[in-house]
Amino acid sequence: MEVGGGDRVVGVRDTKDRDGGTLVFGSANWREFADQVKAGRFDL
Repeated sequence: MEVGGGDRVVGVRDTKDRDGGTLVFGSANWREFADQVKAGRFDL
């Protein structure tokens, strides 16, 4: 997985399928998701 972004949006794509498209999230939503992952809220 590859993640990159700026002030307003964050893009996420599969590094094994770079032409497969990109998911785009608002920066605040991405930060909230990342915080939840770091807190162990998901069984990954």
